[in-house]
Amino acid sequence: MIGIDIVRIERIINMNQKFGAKAYERFLDKEEIILIKSPQTAAGFWAAKEAASKAIGTGIGKKCSFFDIKIKKDKNNAPCLKYKKKLRKKYNIKKSYLSISHDGGFAIAVVVNSL
Repeated sequence: MIGIDIVRIERIINMNQKFGAKAYERFLDKEEIILIKSPQTAAGFWAAKEAASKAIGTGIGKKCSFFDIKIKKDKNNAPCLKYKKKLRKKYNIKKSYLSISHDGGFAIAVVVNSL
């Protein structure tokens, strides 16, 4: 299962200007917010969560919220993700792979799940 998403970084900047600190709280938990060092990182995390939801075929909504997906950094500082247990069970996800990149005002993420 694969999912991909792209986000304009300016969209995240505008959201942050409009809502302040609460902007990130709309799609990230406290541990994830600590990892945000720039709007590019935040846009990448948004794209990653959208891509992860698409990889299970739901998109963000009732079946899978932003908070059902957790983004962390591994020992090499690479991004990784984990679905909540209920989603891993329901969609039989054994392992997930995440790649995030940003350039030219956009952030893009790809998620691949192995069953």
